[in-house]
Amino acid sequence: MPAACESVLEDIEDIVSAEDLKPHDRQFVRRNVFPKVRKRNSQKNIQTDDEPPSDSIIPGVQKIWIRTWGCSHNNSDGEYMAGQLAAYGYTITDNSAEADLWLLNSCTVKNPAEDHFRNSIKKAQEGKKKVVLAGCVPQAQPRQEYLKGLSIIGVQQIDRVVEVVEETIKGHSVRLLGQKKDNGKRLGGARLDLPKIRKNPLIEIISINTGCLNACTYCKTKHARGDLASYPIEELVDRAKQSFQEGVCEIWLTSEDTGAYGRDIGTDLPKLLWKLVEVIPEGAMLRLGMTNPPYILEHLEEMAKILSHPRVYAFLHIPVQSASDSVLMDMKREYCVADFKQVVDFLKEKVPGITIATDIICGFPGETDEDFQETMKLVELYRFPSLFINQFYPRPGTPAAKMPQVPAAVKKQRTKDLSQLFHSYSPYDHKVGERQRVLVTEESFDSNYYVAHNPFYEQVLVPKDPLLMGKMVEVDIYEAGKHFMKGQPVSDARVHTASINRPLAKGEVSGLTENGTNWRAQPSAEIPVKTRLSSWMALQLPWQQEGGGVKILSVSLALLAVLVMFYYGGMKTEL
Repeated sequence: MPAACESVLEDIEDIVSAEDLKPHDRQFVRRNVFPKVRKRNSQKNIQTDDEPPSDSIIPGVQKIWIRTWGCSHNNSDGEYMAGQLAAYGYTITDNSAEADLWLLNSCTVKNPAEDHFRNSIKKAQEGKKKVVLAGCVPQAQPRQEYLKGLSIIGVQQIDRVVEVVEETIKGHSVRLLGQKKDNGKRLGGARLDLPKIRKNPLIEIISINTGCLNACTYCKTKHARGDLASYPIEELVDRAKQSFQEGVCEIWLTSEDTGAYGRDIGTDLPKLLWKLVEVIPEGAMLRLGMTNPPYILEHLEEMAKILSHPRVYAFLHIPVQSASDSVLMDMKREYCVADFKQVVDFLKEKVPGITIATDIICGFPGETDEDFQETMKLVELYRFPSLFINQFYPRPGTPAAKMPQVPAAVKKQRTKDLSQLFHSYSPYDHKVGERQRVLVTEESFDSNYYVAHNPFYEQVLVPKDPLLMGKMVEVDIYEAGKHFMKGQPVSDARVHTASINRPLAKGEVSGLTENGTNWRAQPSAEIPVKTRLSSWMALQLPWQQEGGGVKILSVSLALLAVLVMFYYGGMKTEL
């Protein structure tokens, strides 16, 4: 400024000179001033109804790309976050390049999943995208160097995703990692009645609890999800009812351990399942998620009855991880191989044809060749039709990472050997020629077939006829592969439709009424940002509402008229 002016002002009062009017003179002059009304072309000053001011950053109008890794629980969280953001006004896009912000929902089970997550962060930053991180990786280790300066939404804070995205778009870094509690008691997580966008409008994923009761030495998920916290039965039943009203025909129950459900709130899994069975309509199905052997052992009789119900898939995912008791002890799995066999043998006897899926870790620290051979014998004995084979990866911060490691080449060879054994048998060949009842819910990866499942949750590919989607039909099995069968619909068979309501369209938000006003993003009492949160807007911003632009213009003109009258009212001056 000194270069542009002859002197520097020391005080704001220095701009008033001796020749200027004094305050009482100004009042006298104003009495005789008559404002001259100038005609304006109002059209030039009207913003379009759809567009906010071009020089502003207005949350709620940007495009967001969401990427989720990991389990069905994580996928459910991703669906809830997408629903809330869409309900608030954001556009959820499948095109990462056109998105203004990337929401990356991570998985911490394996190193490769975290590597993909880290690479996606780097790619987003290189593309000058805003980034919000979610899922188990940042929840378990928020202080990792590559997460520095980035916004994080914790696994129990997904109902506040709108806040975090809003502040991130403004340029702030926000981290919400706390646990939800009620009178000091940990809750299962965010409300189940939040808006969501189902990846598949026909399938509802319901998380019945979060966390677990175990302390497996290899598991990083425990660091993120914590101890067991279950949702009340009535809330879960209400969520199922709402899903069926929205055209859903298949429900997946998920958690870190469904078998442990209810132990923290004085109930158990069979009680929940019987209540859910009561509300499943004809033509719809329920699939139970993963359960560890210790907690299902107590309820074998009841579980066999439930899994025999015609509206419940005769399917159970029970991870064994190893067939060596010494390895299981080092893993702190809290069961022995005999316990696993007892569960499988009992269910196979009481629920004929049941599908048992399991997981196996190859090369856990301390696993000997003899230990591994016991695992091979177990697979040979049961010939699991669905087997998830995992080479051991030491996860930072876990006890197993500090144990003496099996050489990488040995782990790789054991993984290869077990994979070869798994692919040496065909679980479905004997079913060719059968007539089966199947529920059609998806499209195959190659887009050539629709994907259905029979009562044992075995995959059946059927012709791509739009009339079949969401329906339960009878098919004749004419071909079998390693992971699937192919079926031809029976022409004169009865077709069941699960719900009288049409399914939501792909991308449509669940949980909203027709006018979209039964849910609203709520402001939080406190959020860790360097600037105060702006006041919350309604689901739709003013210029997004019908007639909103005209309303804003009318109010603005009225306020301007009042200000003019207040300032000039009754005053005149000589010109």
